[in-house]
Amino acid sequence: MERKSLFDRFRKKEDKKIQVLRPPYYNSEDDFKNCIECETKDCKIACDEDVAIIQIQEDGTPTLNFAFNGCTFCDDCASACKDDVLQIDNKKNINAIFSIDIIKCMSWHNTMCFSCKDPCLDNAIEFLGMFRPEIKTDICTGCGFCLKVCPADAIELKIKS
Repeated sequence: MERKSLFDRFRKKEDKKIQVLRPPYYNSEDDFKNCIECETKDCKIACDEDVAIIQIQEDGTPTLNFAFNGCTFCDDCASACKDDVLQIDNKKNINAIFSIDIIKCMSWHNTMCFSCKDPCLDNAIEFLGMFRPEIKTDICTGCGFCLKVCPADAIELKIKS
């Protein structure tokens, strides 16, 4: 037996499932299999932001892209979904956790900057005095509006498993 194959036995097998940000109106990740056959992609068309945050992946399923905008939870994508993958009754927070990298954040280095706080519709970003912002994960809906406006690129996004 080769050494490599011996060590491979003991390595933790990683989950190969790719995680993506989904619109906040689904019941189960398995439901997105129905999107593959959808030809109209009405959820993306219905997303009426300046730049649609719903993007269609190579497999035909919708994902969210916060590079240019955030989600207003307007329900339009769910209303437009003809396959009932996205339903208003399933509305929930987006499967993302946002945090602030204190090394990159200007406010953590005594520069007054409220760029992340101003667009936060849920007041989930609190400052200690005028500095040291913190994202309150119990309040944050994962809308993504803070992500694109940070001049120091200090907002980090992790997808919830």
